[in-house]
Amino acid sequence: MVVESLMFPLKAEKKPWQMFFIGFLYTTIGIFLALWIFRDQASLVMVFMITMASLPIFYNTIKLEESKDMIMDSETALIKEHNKAIVFFMYLFIGITIACAVWYLVLPNQTINSLFDKQIGTIQAINNQVSGHVIHNLSIFWKILFNNMKVLAFSILFALIYGAGAIFILAWNATVIGAAIGNFIRSNISSYTSSLGMLEAGNYFHVVSLGLLKYSIHGIPEIAAYFYGGLAGGILSVALIRKHFKTEKFSKVMVDFSELVLIAIGFLVAGAFLEVYITPALF
Repeated sequence: MVVESLMFPLKAEKKPWQMFFIGFLYTTIGIFLALWIFRDQASLVMVFMITMASLPIFYNTIKLEESKDMIMDSETALIKEHNKAIVFFMYLFIGITIACAVWYLVLPNQTINSLFDKQIGTIQAINNQVSGHVIHNLSIFWKILFNNMKVLAFSILFALIYGAGAIFILAWNATVIGAAIGNFIRSNISSYTSSLGMLEAGNYFHVVSLGLLKYSIHGIPEIAAYFYGGLAGGILSVALIRKHFKTEKFSKVMVDFSELVLIAIGFLVAGAFLEVYITPALF
């Protein structure tokens, strides 16, 4: 397929920033196909479209990373190699997120309500859970951490069962965060224009920067955690498919899997801390 052939793992690891534009393109195509063909279910269909476009590069990368387990002896060097994949996955995720935010701002209200219907419902549910004075609230911290751990578990499980299945969860989260950023920017632009009569360029960029910063502070470590988990589950899945469990190298795969999961948990703890104690204090 044309979309699949735009990027391959080795090239993506050397020039990870290009994945931002690939993610933006995948999302734009997915959005317009969903609105054109399945308008009533566009909020979910666009996630499937993005997932289908991203699957080849995601799965081929997982196969590449699993093959590194078979030829590399140093675990430190192996983690560094995996980090290359994580970096370009993050660029892909950011591209999807920014595309959703941009189209949330550009498209008319009626189209937005149809396109981001499920995402808006998810955002409202999250806001209801964490509304109020959450600073220094340990129970909220554990609740958020537990919810994020569930998402991590699903990322690992989907990757283990479907090989690259974690990309669906990550694409869904990207559309939710993109819609949240777009909604934040749109709401604040409206408040600026109603109070000042006209939105100056400086205020516009201020609002956009705040919208990106608000969700990136805790969002980046959380998404990184899901990618580490998805990569861990995917590597184990490929190792089982290739029957590497019959070789002596499988113990290295299990060590690698365990380390990636532990790194993911560490990022989730950091993300939950930032979400509960830092983001509310700043915004």
